[in-house]
Order: sequence, then structure tokens, then C-alpha cells
Amino acid sequence: MLSLLFFAVLPISCLAKPTSDFYSYSVAVGSGSGTAFSSEGEGRITAIRVWETSNAYITGIQLQYDFIWSKRVGREVGNAHELILFDGEAIIQVSGKYHSNYIYQVMFVTSRGRALIVGQPIQNSFNFYPVHQGAELKLLSGRFNSNGITSLGAHWGLVSSITTSSTQ
Repeated sequence: MLSLLFFAVLPISCLAKPTSDFYSYSVAVGSGSGTAFSSEGEGRITAIRVWETSNAYITGIQLQYDFIWSKRVGREVGNAHELILFDGEAIIQVSGKYHSNYIYQVMFVTSRGRALIVGQPIQNSFNFYPVHQGAELKLLSGRFNSNGITSLGAHWGLVSSITTSSTQ
């Protein structure tokens, strides 16, 4: 009887994929000098803030997870550029420009086709996106120094389907 149950459940368990199979990593670009960072938070990313030195490079990034802001990475310079996501909206692409010393531009694209573009469109291009259908940005990692962001990578995966509400 036990072996019959085993053979009945085996095909069903083969069809179910664990969510870890949907994880992917977009390898970091940039010099990689400075202090390592990884954004931290629980749930879905619901907003993004980015700071830049005028006509130069990205100095700081901060993500909001289910309406709680994570620790800022880098430094605040001037006013923050901010994108608040709608219910069910997700970051599905991170692109930009980098040079040997800093990230010069970053662009976050959402599942609704909206984008936050900050920085200068100069130097080498990068384009990060998830490998698996339905995956979204879960966290950013990289390096920063006392001036700005020197390296940036993206981690993708599935986020629970619990819906959240935003102010927009």
C-alpha cells in the first residue's frame, strides 16, 4: 500500500517546481571597489529612490519593501529621484551605464512599462532582467565608496502573491 501511494504521489511532485528554481542573478558590473552591499527587506519592492551627483554618477540607492524603506546604500546628494509602484507592479528590468569607477546611470523598468531613469547616459551599457517568466527584482547588490556606487548586480525571483496597496 505504501509503495502504491509513493508511485501515485511521485508524478505530481515532479510537476511542482520549488520557488528557488526561479532565482537568477545578473552579474555585477563596475569596478567592484569599496564596501560590499546587499539590499535587505521582506516582501515585494514597492518603491525606489536614487541619488546622483549632478551631471555625473549615481551616489545612492534605497529600496522600499512592502512600505518599509531599507537602509540607504551610498550617500544622499541633492534631491532623491523616486518611483512608487502600483499594486501588483514589479521591477522587471534594470539597465544603465557604467565606467571603470562608478555607475553613471540606472534605469528601473516596471511590469507596467513605467521607468525611473537617473544619471548620465555615458560609457558602457548594462541590461539586467530575470531569466524566468514571472520573476521580478528581489534585491540589489554591489559595492560603494564614500563618493558613490561603484558596482551593481541584480537578484531576481518570485515574490509571494499577497497584494499590497500604495499611495498612487
